[in-house]
Amino acid sequence: MSEGPPPVRIDTIEAAAALLEGQVERTPLRHSRTLSDLTGAELWLKFENLQYTASFKERGALNKLASLDPAERARGVVAMSAGNHAQGVAYHAARLGIRATIVMPETTPFNKIRNTEQFGARVELRGETVDEAARHARELERDQGLVFIHPFDDPLIIAGQGTIGLEIAADAPELDALVVPIGGGGLIAGIATALADRRPETEIVGVQSAAYPAHYNHRLGKSPPLAAGRTIADGISVKEPGRLGRSIIDRLVSNIVLVDEPHLEQAILQLLEIEKTVVEGAGAAGLAAVLADPERFRGRRIGVVLSGGNIDSRLLSAVIMRGLVRSERLIRLAVMVPDSPGSLARLTRLIADAQGNVVEVTHKRAFSQGSVRDAIVDFVIETRDARHATQIEAALAAAGFRVELAERAGPGFA
Repeated sequence: MSEGPPPVRIDTIEAAAALLEGQVERTPLRHSRTLSDLTGAELWLKFENLQYTASFKERGALNKLASLDPAERARGVVAMSAGNHAQGVAYHAARLGIRATIVMPETTPFNKIRNTEQFGARVELRGETVDEAARHARELERDQGLVFIHPFDDPLIIAGQGTIGLEIAADAPELDALVVPIGGGGLIAGIATALADRRPETEIVGVQSAAYPAHYNHRLGKSPPLAAGRTIADGISVKEPGRLGRSIIDRLVSNIVLVDEPHLEQAILQLLEIEKTVVEGAGAAGLAAVLADPERFRGRRIGVVLSGGNIDSRLLSAVIMRGLVRSERLIRLAVMVPDSPGSLARLTRLIADAQGNVVEVTHKRAFSQGSVRDAIVDFVIETRDARHATQIEAALAAAGFRVELAERAGPGFA
């Protein structure tokens, strides 16, 4: 039996590119010298976080909205989203004079809710997951006659996202592989379709959060593809793969890998510190995959799609602090000192002489298990790196102080 025509073809992606020209950003593709040195691969970064709505999602949203006839536009549209699709739909619907309602999970970061409202959409919060929000959006579609704009399982959405692949093919040198985040599958399906035509020699590698391994499980034949936990990569926290995207992924994506939370956080921090660019968890997934398995990519020319930059400021702050702890640029030492005048001053002088910067001090008497004549002082100290941290500890020990506890973050926690 024939499988029928593919859901997305190169000519539909080319048509989307013509429609989007001048209406969405043609984002830069840049070689990262520093990340290349760190990973051993020649890394090229596609900065979709520099879109006006800070995500690739507005490509597909505009392509779909522009296809609506006058009667559909008059009815208005509804979408469900954890944030990026919501902002893309809201922004371009307002530009086109279309009324938009967005259903978002109650757990959506505040900045994404605020931005969606500022783009002109009406936001309703329902459920804890995108899947629960989707059920309510479908109810609004039925009860109010709205046009449903799916975030990934729609040929026009996929074609819009595929315009990224055309840009990469035009701008990049020949890539050995392109690493792309997978949520519902629309992004990687569109890109893979474009590159299969323009750069068929490029391997397409998909990346999912280990907490939401839907496509990964599908490939292994596991059913149902259940989520395994919470993730910072909320933009790809999709339980059920898209039907259209899945059929393309099965044909054109060579491998799907999983990344854990520490590598996602590390990727966010490295992109911030090295490339001076802000990405969200999903946007960092491609780099996280390279950091998690550098031998797979070493010596190869690798493209990485930075799919979005809408990260909550509070969450970004936590990632930065946890990253400082993991790299031992922020350590916590508990030091036992005589409970007598001048002891604390001597201790802080030793830390200062060792070029450590004291961030916090907590003086404990009642909770010490040692002599009543001793106290424990907890220090949070800023250091240059792990080697410097060790030097500070050694200086305290050489001066006769007992470092009772040296707490640092191990893999997987901070």
